[in-house]
Order: sequence, then structure tokens, then C-alpha cells
Amino acid sequence: MKKSGIHAVLRIVFSAILVALLFLPAAHARTSKKNSPAQLRGDYIARLQEEATPKTEAEHTVGSLWSPGDVGDLSSDYKARKLNDTVVILVAVQTNAAQSGDVNSSRAFQTSSAITGLAGDVNTKGLNPLLNANSNTTLKGSGATDSSTTFQTSMTAQVIAVLPSGNLVIEAQRKIFMNNQHEDIIIRGVVRPNDIGSNNTVPSTALSNLEIEMKGKGIIADSTRPPNRIMRALLWLIGF
Repeated sequence: MKKSGIHAVLRIVFSAILVALLFLPAAHARTSKKNSPAQLRGDYIARLQEEATPKTEAEHTVGSLWSPGDVGDLSSDYKARKLNDTVVILVAVQTNAAQSGDVNSSRAFQTSSAITGLAGDVNTKGLNPLLNANSNTTLKGSGATDSSTTFQTSMTAQVIAVLPSGNLVIEAQRKIFMNNQHEDIIIRGVVRPNDIGSNNTVPSTALSNLEIEMKGKGIIADSTRPPNRIMRALLWLIGF
């Protein structure tokens, strides 16, 4: 191959690498944007709005002196009911699951076969026993499993959407930075306005589509997370 041909091939390869390097940050940015908290929250609201039943428009009374769109509701309080209103979530989640089982079975088998006599008074001592078999099988086992989860806190949430049915989509976020440890807590759910108490609080048991996420990074997470595959392979090789 001539030098000009080699140079042409090198230019094509270099151009392809350059184009890939130019489009790589854009693709990474699109992926990061897709997995951003705003996108996840938008998907959450869109999913709930699809499941909600459209609310029929309220009929106005003819000749009424008051209209909800003209003046404020004199009977309203400070409970959350509009977009960006706040409400306190009293989170108390506790789950317990236990299961146990026992098995105990036994099986025995025994058989024997022999010839007691033949015609002509033939000696059958060398023929007996024709068959003598024994079998015994025993199975005994037990198993038990027990799991418990407890999560209790109170967080102030914000109304991030109002569904056509009138229910409120609320979300609470908390970030904790302490002693080289970073923890994020996110709570989402749907609440009926009537389930909100007079002190503007709502228990977590009254939330539907409840989502609780708690994740952390730092010295505690680094110490408690399982080792990677390389470390597990090394531990398996050395016998610990």
C-alpha cells in the first residue's frame, strides 16, 4: 500500500475517533438528564396522573354572591390544599415477617426370599437365601426466617402536584451531612385532603403509592457494604 493510501486510512480513523469523542459528552449529558431527580419526579407525577380519574367541574350556583374564583374561601384554614403548600408527614413504618418449617420423614424396606424344599429331597442349603435386601431412608430438617424493618421520623413535604381527583401528590426530601457521612431521604405519596389533620399533619399510613428511599454515602456505608467481586475472590482463595 502506498503512503498516500496509508495516510488516507489514518485520516479516516482519526476523524471517526474525533467524531465519537465529540458526541460522547452529549450522549452522557442526555443520559444524566434522563436520570436526573427532576426527570424522575416528572415520571412519578405523570404515572399518578394517568391512574387518576378525571374530576368533573364544579357547578356554580346561579345568583350566588360568592364565587370560589373571585374571593378567598372564608372557611379555609392553613391545611395544605394547593400546589407548593407544605404538610408534615409522620412516618411510622414497621414490618415484621417470620416463617418456619420442620420436616421429619422415615421409610424402611426389608425383603427376604428362600427355597424351603425341592422335589426328590434335594438339599437347598447352598441355594438359600436367594434374596435378602434391606433399605432405610430418614429425612429430618428444619428452617426458619425472620425479618424486621422499622423506620420512624417526621418530615415536612411539599405539594408537587394536584391530581384531577383532587388528591395531593406530596414529596419530602432531607439531606444529612454529619461526620463524613451523607444520607438522603426521599418520601413521596398521594394523600386525600380530608386525611390531613387540623394541625396540618398526615400519617404515612394514610398515603397511597408510598415511596420511601433512604441511601447514604460515607464511612458507615463504606464499612457495611459488601466487598466487590475481586475482594470476594481473594477471600475465597485464602479461605476466610
